[in-house]
Amino acid sequence: MFHNHDSILVQEYASLGAPYLAEVPATPLRTEAGLVHLNKTLTNEIGLNAEQLASSPGIDFLSGNAPFPDYKSRASVYCGHQFGVFVPQLGDGRALLVAEVRKGKQYRQLQLKGAGPTPYSRHADGRAVLRSSIREYLASEAMHALGIPTTRALSLTASADPVFRETTETAAVVCRVSESFMRFGHVEFFCYTNQLDALRNLLTWHIEQHHPEIDLGETEASFHKGLLQWLGVVIERTAKMVAQWQAVGFCHGVMNTDNMSLLGLTIDYGPYGFIDGFDIDHICNHSDHQGRYSYRNQPRIAHWNLYALAQALSPLIPDSKETLQNLLDGFADAFHAEHSALFAQKLGLAKTQGDAVDGLIETTLKFMHEHTLDFTRFFRSLSALDPQISAAENFALWQRSDFFPLALGNEQQVTNAHAWLAQWLAMSNKASENAEEWRTRLDHINPAFVLRNHLLQHAIEQAQKGEFSEVNRLFTALSDPYNAAQLPAEYTAQPPDWAKSLVLSCSS
Repeated sequence: MFHNHDSILVQEYASLGAPYLAEVPATPLRTEAGLVHLNKTLTNEIGLNAEQLASSPGIDFLSGNAPFPDYKSRASVYCGHQFGVFVPQLGDGRALLVAEVRKGKQYRQLQLKGAGPTPYSRHADGRAVLRSSIREYLASEAMHALGIPTTRALSLTASADPVFRETTETAAVVCRVSESFMRFGHVEFFCYTNQLDALRNLLTWHIEQHHPEIDLGETEASFHKGLLQWLGVVIERTAKMVAQWQAVGFCHGVMNTDNMSLLGLTIDYGPYGFIDGFDIDHICNHSDHQGRYSYRNQPRIAHWNLYALAQALSPLIPDSKETLQNLLDGFADAFHAEHSALFAQKLGLAKTQGDAVDGLIETTLKFMHEHTLDFTRFFRSLSALDPQISAAENFALWQRSDFFPLALGNEQQVTNAHAWLAQWLAMSNKASENAEEWRTRLDHINPAFVLRNHLLQHAIEQAQKGEFSEVNRLFTALSDPYNAAQLPAEYTAQPPDWAKSLVLSCSS
């Protein structure tokens, strides 16, 4: 039931058992659960049956009201550094592993978020509210459509069950999908509780499962070598992921080590946000009083978190301090290479120009920051330009773009825009392709749509009244974010002034 003929249900991670996982049943909702949205594309992709999942028994499973056939749900234990402070035990406080599916070589875990308390809930109710569940469900798929590594979202169910936060809200459950939900915090937990054999076994399973190219061998020396090779992969993937965040103006908001994926995936969408008016120091999380997780700081914090991971690995790799340091030093190069390549593409420039490109990227971001230009609209508007004509002619072209980001009444802004255009033209590769090909290429790099907070807020307010059409409408738009023709005008417009006053916190 629930799966297609080309997939099988497995118990691979579940078979690890204690001390990694605790069996705990989901807590049924007291009122009837309804299916708000089912991601049919993902359903088919991982080998499940959309029609069965949308049936009454399927909704029971997706909401935690009934278990997946022949599978005992489980929660995993981990710890982490939260806002830089070590917290010795965390874990899946409201997330339950409820199924594992294998389709050929593809393996996926299904996890319900908001299906009730676990041994790691720390006296909380284990529930998630509709507001935050809509945000996570849509963000997961928005990031995927932008080509950024992320956990995915299979379904969103909701009920009238009350959930008490700052106010009384209603319950919802997201079914998340990933190859793995393991975090830096898993490694930290088994290190700092001195369960080093358990840590070794867990990492051996994880690496053999997700990195078959790494040979851990039969000896201590080969194990150490494999572990270092794996850490190098984690460092590189994390660096590239954060560079991709920066390139779309995405702020995660809570980059604690327990929210960092060992597979380099974006995980745990809480008070995230896509930047509207560009501010290099933008903070999307109202709870982040020191700006630890600001847009500017995301690369530095990712590097800090990798240090914490390496520290927790070090007991398994004796005499490795220098090697670990060398690996960690590679983060900056990996991040810089990806960041430069991505922003060069966004500007329509050849990557081979090296330091000169980096200079223009820095100039561009300073120009955007100085005038608080809309991040998404600025880059999308660049396809209106033509590298083969003058700056003055380009400015006239630019004004005709539906995404023109400037305020023409601001003389300083216009003056600086002309200066920026001249620098950009001096760098652009005029002979590489015709203008139409160049524009098409740029429009496949710079999205016309990102999941802005004011659009989410409108969908949430509608959903809280029992009207879910805006959730569906947003899902359609975010699934094809580069195609401006299919987007409602209000989805690509300059955000309204009231959007600046939206406040997001960790409460969900």
